[in-house]
Amino acid sequence: MRRIPKRLLRRPDAQAAPELGAGRRDELLLFQRHSGVRFKSLELLNLAFCHRSFANERGNGTGNNERLEFLGDSVLGLAVAEYLYELLPDRPEGELARIKSFVVSEASLSEIARSMRVDNFILIGKGEEYSGGRAKRAILADAFEAIVGALFFDSGFREAKRFVLRFLVPEIEKVLEDRHEKDYKTLLQEHAQKTYRAYPKYSLAKKTGPDHDRVFWMTVEVAGKVYGPGKGSNKKQAEQAAACLAYETLKSSRERTRSRSRKGRDGTSGS
Repeated sequence: MRRIPKRLLRRPDAQAAPELGAGRRDELLLFQRHSGVRFKSLELLNLAFCHRSFANERGNGTGNNERLEFLGDSVLGLAVAEYLYELLPDRPEGELARIKSFVVSEASLSEIARSMRVDNFILIGKGEEYSGGRAKRAILADAFEAIVGALFFDSGFREAKRFVLRFLVPEIEKVLEDRHEKDYKTLLQEHAQKTYRAYPKYSLAKKTGPDHDRVFWMTVEVAGKVYGPGKGSNKKQAEQAAACLAYETLKSSRERTRSRSRKGRDGTSGS
């Protein structure tokens, strides 16, 4: 493999990272010990924790972790794809893609981030702090991806892959054993297309709560019938909740129909 020229590793982003005082340096060293990772550049790791809300409040050219998140998303995807390709040589492309989509989902990555105590180290703005930003799935998942991107820049793909698989292989095993958190929007869409040749239609039923702590309520229509509402702290979560209600209802109905059909056949054959 060709070595990356050093000039490409001179990251202007690292220079825009928040100031790294003694206290912050100790915090990042603690994170490294806890997560089992080691960075040559603590400035780069610090940038991976910097949410845009913090950078916006600081100003003065302070960078945020969004570019590292973009990079980390691709590194993470490649590491998981390569692992699945080698682990499951007989599975078709569609099945590998389905497994990967569960493993690298926001739900999965945010839980990994929580297990690493990422929420304790994120730099967020006061407004985001007030609205519970440290517990938000999107912020946690994005920070994990940014850490992966930072590690790739800091130590190369091999180290980044080792870090990713240490946390993602257990998630892959959950999917293979059907113990993972389901993507009900995808399951509902597949069912609706197969059974009704239609797509689910989501609608916002209402919003409740103050601006900093909104609760969204979504319904979903499938083949002319409305299910829900499901609720969540954003529209995406509320749609998942509504999809879950619809999918489980349709699944139960389908199983009852099959059960009646089997009983009918058994009764006929036994007469």
